[in-house]
Amino acid sequence: MLPRARLDVEAAVAAVRPVVDDVRDRGLAAVLAATEKYDGVRLDALRVPASALADALASLDPAVRAALEEAADRARRVHAAQRRSDAVVEVAPGAVVTERWVPVGRVGLYVPGGLVAYPSSVVMNVVPAQVAGVGSLAVASPPKPEFGGRPNPAVLAACALLGVDEVYAVGGAQAIAMFAYGVERVAPVDLVTGPGNVWVAAAKRLVRGVVGIDAEAGPTEIGILADDSADPDFLAADLVAQAEHDELAACLLVTPSVSLVDAVDAALALRVSSARHRARVEKALAGQSAAVLVDDLDHGLEVVDVWAAEHLEVVTRDAAAVAARVRNAGAVFVGPWSPVSLGDYLAGSNHVLPTGGTARHTGGLSVQSFLRGIHVVDYSRDALAAVAGHVAALGGAEDLAAHVEAVATRVRQKRAAQS
Repeated sequence: MLPRARLDVEAAVAAVRPVVDDVRDRGLAAVLAATEKYDGVRLDALRVPASALADALASLDPAVRAALEEAADRARRVHAAQRRSDAVVEVAPGAVVTERWVPVGRVGLYVPGGLVAYPSSVVMNVVPAQVAGVGSLAVASPPKPEFGGRPNPAVLAACALLGVDEVYAVGGAQAIAMFAYGVERVAPVDLVTGPGNVWVAAAKRLVRGVVGIDAEAGPTEIGILADDSADPDFLAADLVAQAEHDELAACLLVTPSVSLVDAVDAALALRVSSARHRARVEKALAGQSAAVLVDDLDHGLEVVDVWAAEHLEVVTRDAAAVAARVRNAGAVFVGPWSPVSLGDYLAGSNHVLPTGGTARHTGGLSVQSFLRGIHVVDYSRDALAAVAGHVAALGGAEDLAAHVEAVATRVRQKRAAQS
């Protein structure tokens, strides 16, 4: 019964399949045609010139540049701690298994450009990929007629700031297909990451298996678990902040306090009326948002774990202890001084997070998203001989005689050499 925007990705798949298939079959010509049709931009080339990236960075507001630099530095410090070291295990004398963590070779990073420009998404996608050691990064973001057929200058500036010089003015399903299959002068990638609308999610679903994907991102959402110690105006501010992303944003306040609900409603009335994106906020709050009354905080924890919010704020007495009991959330924000907006930009955490309840089984974007574990098996002759009997037993149980023989022939050779 808890509200949440539902996107019919499967229906969108039917709509974008012709676009994805066309890019696969016709390459560059199909990308150009789709860009003109859906974005209203006729491009001569997909790649944004290096000079345009440099100009965007040079003209970036110094305050925005300083903020991006600080955001990137904090994100880099947090994500550097996620980088795993290779693990070497000697299972038995002469029997060694090493797990190597190897970055994917090439990544396509999608940066949306619909209602809002997201230079912060460049930081959140590029930094963990760079920390992981990905050797080749390409960014795609929709071209905008008002910017001369190029992506938003703030997105271009963020790419330049982070040293990404391969940027394409391509959006939507055609961008995902371009990354997956490659087109003239654009090499295919191994992994596609980044948020997007339902058409992007549908395209990701279609190319999954051809390439890896991070997730099928849905509309953004916030859950707030609060008691009567919370400041209602703070909570109202956070609900409006999330609602201004998208009219499909979901906002859920979970509390045992009737008085807090009433106070937040009163604060919302004032904040919504003065919101810059009032129409968008009103639709989100009316469409798939609610206050949920629970018996107590234990009951509230059950509710937020079932809902599994992309972002969850815990604003209660002893908030850290309550937050430690949360099992399902993309990210948890503890206490009154850790709002979701901080996580969107400067906390150091990643803001590419699971939506639609998928936080029950999936985590947010991290360094691990760009790494693969590869087991390296190194056994000596004696170590193999020591387990030959076990291999014979298991291979026999599965009726795989050739498996048994592949080991037995080596053991016989060893015995012959010893005799």
